[in-house]
Amino acid sequence: MATYRELTAAKVTTRRAAVLTGVSRATATRTRKPETNIAEPAWGHARAPVNKLSLAERTRVLEVLDSAEFVDQAPLQVYATLLARGEYLCSVSTMYRILAEAGQVTERRRLARHPARTVPELVATGPGQVYTWDITKLPGPTRGVYYDAYVMIDIYSRYIVGAHVHAREAGVLAEEMMKEIFGVHGIPSVVHADRGTSMTSKSVATLLADLGVTRSHSRPSVSNDNPYSESVFKTMKYAPVFPDRFGGLGDARRFMDRFVSAYNHEHHHTGIGLHTPADVHYGHAATVHAERSTTLATARLEHPERFPSSKDPKILAMPSQAWINQPTELAA
Repeated sequence: MATYRELTAAKVTTRRAAVLTGVSRATATRTRKPETNIAEPAWGHARAPVNKLSLAERTRVLEVLDSAEFVDQAPLQVYATLLARGEYLCSVSTMYRILAEAGQVTERRRLARHPARTVPELVATGPGQVYTWDITKLPGPTRGVYYDAYVMIDIYSRYIVGAHVHAREAGVLAEEMMKEIFGVHGIPSVVHADRGTSMTSKSVATLLADLGVTRSHSRPSVSNDNPYSESVFKTMKYAPVFPDRFGGLGDARRFMDRFVSAYNHEHHHTGIGLHTPADVHYGHAATVHAERSTTLATARLEHPERFPSSKDPKILAMPSQAWINQPTELAA
């Protein structure tokens, strides 16, 4: 490229120079930089804008913005107030730049400080101690029509102690469900739920208070604080038999009855050693575990090469406790 330029500078035609150097004229024209006599400013020596405020002026602006009168106001409000008084310090954008340099471009008003929500930490070492409940929507026969399924679970046994389906959500309906459940399965020590309107209703709160039951609630927008209910709802709605829509309220109630029966008496839950919730809830888990161990011991004697260990698989072990947000002392 340098040879091409030397030739063209010596009055050789561009066509001839291209033939001699093998550089196309298009390439030479495209890569040639236009000459300029304007000297680029050295780094760090850019000229300051003529309209830039002096240090004293910027200090004065910050003092006004941080004054007792304007400390709780946005720069736009300060700007308008000063103009109404016949005063002008700078533009609104300049006020923001000065505040940014001072690290004050945040919410400058005094804000209410709310304490952090307490993390619910619940532990159950047996059935009947901690119940958790929630409400899920079941699609009705037409778009926009839904039924409410109230479901309460024992967190230790995973047993669904009660499930009612209604056409609406209301605290009195939840109260009726709880009275029925407590009459059949006994009164628990704790009832946990999220912060829905029915869960925090006066009727439910009064019932639990009268029975001496401790109320526990999830933190706002934290679904992990109610994992047992969420897990049951997912199991139900992802089941192959769950319909796209229910034909009516009676149809939804019949489906829920079938699901609860199958879940409690046929579903082998991985969280409770592959026992059914009914076996754990009614105290049959130990007998079932002994029968399983006998079956495995017999198989181990017949085919020892198929069993690398003499112990039963860990997945068959029944945990000693269940919890919501494992307490620190248990995790240690």
